[in-house]
Amino acid sequence: MKIYTIKKFTLGIVTILLVYGCGGTKTLVTADNSPVLAFIDLVNIVDDKVEVIINPGAFIADAVSFYIPKTVPGTYSEDNYGKYIENFKAFDYNGKELTVSKKDDNTWSISNGKSLDKVTYLVNDTYDTEREVEEAVFSPAGTNIAKGENYMLNLHGFVGYFNDLKEVPYEITITKPSKLKATTSLIQKGGDKQDVSLDTFVASRYFEVIDNPIMYSKHAAVSFQVNDITVNLSVYSPNNTYTAASLKERMEKMMNAQKAFLGDINSTKEYNILLYLSTLEETDASGFGALEHHTSTVVVLPEAMPIERLEQTMVDVVSHEFFHIVTPLNVHSKEIQYFDFNDPKMSEHLWMYEGTTEYFANIFQIQQGLIDEEEFYARIMDKVSNAKSFDDEMSFTSMSKYILKEPFKANYANVYEKGTLINMSLDILLKKLSGGKNGILWLMKELSIKYGKNSPFEDAELIDEIVAMTYPEVRDFFDTHVIGDTPIDYSEYFSMVGLATTTIQQQSGYFLNGEVPFIDVDEENDNAIFVRNGIELNSFFTDLGMQGGDVIKEINGTAINLEAIRPVIGQSFGWTPDTEISIKIKRGEEVLDLKGKVGAPLLNVKTIAPIDDANEEQLALRNAWLKE
Repeated sequence: MKIYTIKKFTLGIVTILLVYGCGGTKTLVTADNSPVLAFIDLVNIVDDKVEVIINPGAFIADAVSFYIPKTVPGTYSEDNYGKYIENFKAFDYNGKELTVSKKDDNTWSISNGKSLDKVTYLVNDTYDTEREVEEAVFSPAGTNIAKGENYMLNLHGFVGYFNDLKEVPYEITITKPSKLKATTSLIQKGGDKQDVSLDTFVASRYFEVIDNPIMYSKHAAVSFQVNDITVNLSVYSPNNTYTAASLKERMEKMMNAQKAFLGDINSTKEYNILLYLSTLEETDASGFGALEHHTSTVVVLPEAMPIERLEQTMVDVVSHEFFHIVTPLNVHSKEIQYFDFNDPKMSEHLWMYEGTTEYFANIFQIQQGLIDEEEFYARIMDKVSNAKSFDDEMSFTSMSKYILKEPFKANYANVYEKGTLINMSLDILLKKLSGGKNGILWLMKELSIKYGKNSPFEDAELIDEIVAMTYPEVRDFFDTHVIGDTPIDYSEYFSMVGLATTTIQQQSGYFLNGEVPFIDVDEENDNAIFVRNGIELNSFFTDLGMQGGDVIKEINGTAINLEAIRPVIGQSFGWTPDTEISIKIKRGEEVLDLKGKVGAPLLNVKTIAPIDDANEEQLALRNAWLKE
């Protein structure tokens, strides 16, 4: 999934991910199997904080611990959602406060658990502080509390769990303003639904709670059918710039094309898209992209984006997230099935969970006629270029397994770049070996049949299973390029389908070329912004006379640092070629004032093009790859 965000490491795209998994088996610690009751008050907001009450039922053990997740699967970061919890208290059945000790950011130990009736606490939202903290929660995984206007409830930020009680049912009752409507894949409890100020949802286990975000806003979702899947699109646009109805047509066309591509793979009857549009103000979301769940996705993008760009970004982002219904929903390891939210163990197979999904999000668009071959080749070449900024000699399976630690963590975004290219190469290889019949989609369908969403595979055995289903050459590919550390020679696979690389001019953004930034931040020098060295710059920079290494001191009279550049990047989405700009830069010891029009930024880029003398075998394989 692509994430347009500004973090301490880079100003460009930082990737992001899916949410899957669950805890292991349950140990009996309560007197019965009654559900954990959670109460969330969205009406009586005090100091921008929401009160939560959790009633777990009667415990039969004295040692009781309560947890808020440290990590949710798919984010591949330690976000410590407990840091946003305040005033945590535990009470016995007489209303007397019990002794509580806080063990770490996310864990509270409660004495005399047999007397525990409930716990209460206040929740701060994450959007307000994204620009203030060193490691901000990625916005689509975060929370928003805008009293009476919008609530983004990624429930791992609101509802915690007790030790050994992740597998019991949950019942969540939400008191909310009557004018706000909920969009979620959670099942709404039956009974009296006439009370428009009260919503009650049920979940079979804790994973189902955190796997089903809820967005409250004034406008109801719009719905459409994708074969037998009902898709609900909900949009929160604070300035009413966009509505769900205005984006419905493009989403419906795209998702019907996805279903046509997938064929008989079908694992859900409902899918919800929750789109939050940020104003880019100081206390609003600044991490742009999406976070996937089994039957929904949360998307955060700038409200200032022009409609054409917003629609295309939604196509690219949502298509990636929707393809997660294949993997890891239907194909995943035990590490994901039994995910530990506070001590996670990672799977080796990000090449599949994210790489296959991102590859599908691109290949389906050419196969279903949403983009032409030229656009598809440009996207693949972008992946080749972007992948070069990461360690190309790092084992992909090792990176995946140890992704929460350095140096692997710094290479995470490569799952969307090289991960895509691994799947492209494997797709072409499989098509060649099978005479054009079977590729990576066929492989994923076979794995879905073999495993399915309730039967996880052993992490160390997946590649052996794939080789047994395919060809010895596939073993060589994995051993060399995925488990091993030998970079892939992509020209070898392009040649198989009669293609080669060439150089063309194409339009870019002003500060970003798709996923690649032209600028970066110097953390050791007051978060100064500088033009990146060692990359091809677009005409916006070169026409103004800027060079790699230049430090940007001012733009249009405004002093520039990490905080100040964010709104400028947001504003650049609306610039026209005649927009005037003045930039003060520091080059070495020299300060220069540069002025001019922003123009329509063009960039010399390498791309892929057909060779003139491709033979019949190459043409047939290319057709099988791109059209079948």
